Amino acid sequence: MRHNRKTIRNLLCTGAALSIAGPASAAFIDDSKASIELRNFYMNRDFRNHDATQAKAEEWAQGFLLKIESGYTEGPIGFGVDALGLLGVKLDSSPDRSGTGILQRDSSGIPQDDYATAGLTAKAKMSSTTLHVGTLQPLIPVLLRNDSRLLPNIYRGAWLQSKEVEGLTLDLGMLDRASLRDSSDYEEMAVFNGGARNIQLGNTATSDEFMFAGGRYQFMPELSGGYYYGGLDGIYKQHNFNLVHVLPIGDNQSFKTDLRYVRSTDDGGSNVDNNAFGALFTYRIGGHGFTGGYQKMSGDTGFAYISGADNSLINLLQINDFGNQDEKSWQVRYDYDFAAMGIPGLSLMTRYVTGDNVERGAGLSEGKEWERNTDIGYVVQSGPLKNLGLKVRNATVRSNFGSDMDETRVILSYTLALW
Repeated sequence: MRHNRKTIRNLLCTGAALSIAGPASAAFIDDSKASIELRNFYMNRDFRNHDATQAKAEEWAQGFLLKIESGYTEGPIGFGVDALGLLGVKLDSSPDRSGTGILQRDSSGIPQDDYATAGLTAKAKMSSTTLHVGTLQPLIPVLLRNDSRLLPNIYRGAWLQSKEVEGLTLDLGMLDRASLRDSSDYEEMAVFNGGARNIQLGNTATSDEFMFAGGRYQFMPELSGGYYYGGLDGIYKQHNFNLVHVLPIGDNQSFKTDLRYVRSTDDGGSNVDNNAFGALFTYRIGGHGFTGGYQKMSGDTGFAYISGADNSLINLLQINDFGNQDEKSWQVRYDYDFAAMGIPGLSLMTRYVTGDNVERGAGLSEGKEWERNTDIGYVVQSGPLKNLGLKVRNATVRSNFGSDMDETRVILSYTLALW
């Protein structure tokens, strides 16, 4: 198995070299595009526990996200290259208010004035199949890049995607390093073990190999489904299933069913053992959306996923994901698109999730927690400030086994196309 993985690495590196060395063509330049996103981010997290060691975390920063994508050279196999540049600049912070996740800190916990990451991605395309090698931002069920702070986290590896069959998308890849949202370094990957997940690790705390494979298929316009495998070498293996059905039931009305099941087991270096089931049901009429959901954890541990990433649990919220050992959680949510009232670009979301039955250990009562979120956002639709976005996010968390907190985030963003 190790020999096969080494062979895969060598083949992917060869692909990267060919991509860079490929012949130039007009399409390589003409189909290229570049943009820069300016993201101003303020975050205040107020810890409400009487025994909290830190009263609050409060920081303000400015982010710059530069993306450059080339076209492909002509020929049976087209080659290209993409570039990504990320820069975060401190506007306000202090050692006693740091830790929001929007600024990098040094070894003593002091927030740095700025931090940056850059990456290149070589790419090749044949028909409807593409290969990307280098800096990646995956959005697949077993690994979702996290973009909830000033800068997104990114990964290093190779990703082969095929769309040769209509309605079918297939993915295969391997990652070996991650750069977290508040870091400029590439590091090995670890499993998230916060809350009451009760995941125990052996001698392997991190891994330099995450393999993924799977696909999704559009069976018909109303029905789609997918299966993905993800494995963090030596720590855990995961099988992810998803089925989505959207039923049109009248003018401006629909009923959506979203079913998810994930089976996670150990890979020799942990005790990971979890079944995660989730079901979301959403009724939409006009600008209104009404959602109800149920999520259940079972097994010897909570839900496993790569630390610093997002996951595919239906109750992944602003702060928690309700993925603790044996936890059961319920969600109610309301969305409104003000375009229905003649105000396009303005939106509202509010939701509440409560969880219980958390396994806290021998002799302790069951764990209980709840979280409430409210998001209000507006994107300018026209004029010189078109695409300027403002979002205010508020969350409240209460728990008998974790931190109680009130949190507010204010994000101002603007994307400018350079060419």
